[in-house]
Amino acid sequence: MTTTAPLGPRASDVVGVSVARGSIKDDLRATKMVWKRELIRYYRNRVRIITSLAQPILFLFVLGGGLSPIIKTGTGPHIDFKTFMYPGVIAMTILFTAIFSAVSIVWDREFGFLREMMVAPIRRGALVTGKTLGGATVATLQGVVMLLLGPLVHVPYKPVLLLEMVAYMGLCALMITSIGVLAASRMQQVESFQVVMQLFVLPMFFLAGAVFPLTDLPTWLSVLTKIDPLAYIVDPMRRAVFGHINISAAARHTYSPGLHWGTWRLPTSLELLMIAVVTGVCLAISVVMFSKQD
Repeated sequence: MTTTAPLGPRASDVVGVSVARGSIKDDLRATKMVWKRELIRYYRNRVRIITSLAQPILFLFVLGGGLSPIIKTGTGPHIDFKTFMYPGVIAMTILFTAIFSAVSIVWDREFGFLREMMVAPIRRGALVTGKTLGGATVATLQGVVMLLLGPLVHVPYKPVLLLEMVAYMGLCALMITSIGVLAASRMQQVESFQVVMQLFVLPMFFLAGAVFPLTDLPTWLSVLTKIDPLAYIVDPMRRAVFGHINISAAARHTYSPGLHWGTWRLPTSLELLMIAVVTGVCLAISVVMFSKQD
């Protein structure tokens, strides 16, 4: 005698569905899902991981190697110029990766996926937060890859230094991603976003002191460096790196002069506070911008 299996689903096969009702718990769940989506997209795009490292590596080893023989400190032992450029190149890696993550908002808008997310019964701030955290996580991971190249430019592997650098990279990634999300909040086409970002990304990188010390600059250039938010995270990174290298005080002053307002050198705590303020302001404006969209 044979028996047939029941046609209907068994109770154990039924998967429960949670309906979002606009609670804080639902917002956190949505933030986690958007964050996880960004990580999945990053993991599956191996070409992006490799190609986004090409430009920073070229800057570090080609430009840095080419300039190193002609740049002398005149104070103490000679310092490899690649060591000076290393923090700036890490910031460059995070800058381009974070901006690329923000482009995904415009892509989602063009293909209609963003509208599907925005009609969900959750606060728009949850989407903005998830996008920002996702892009910042991806950019930080990309920066960690560059962090592994430290010994090649005479930067030692020290636990305290590595922890400092990862913390600074996370703050940098949050700030840049929030700026990118703000810029993408009203962009309708990827081409428009890319044009606008090119007007800001490269100047932001060069004015941050990534490839030259911020001392003895012309007045107009000195002013521009002080309004560049990236400069306020490159300086703490460079302080951390040169704080763990055995060089003379004069050489450290030459290669890591810091940011100055007048004659006052800004402390690291104030620089980090400014980064947090910029990030918070950009996120707040982004939430307002997204809340006004249909």
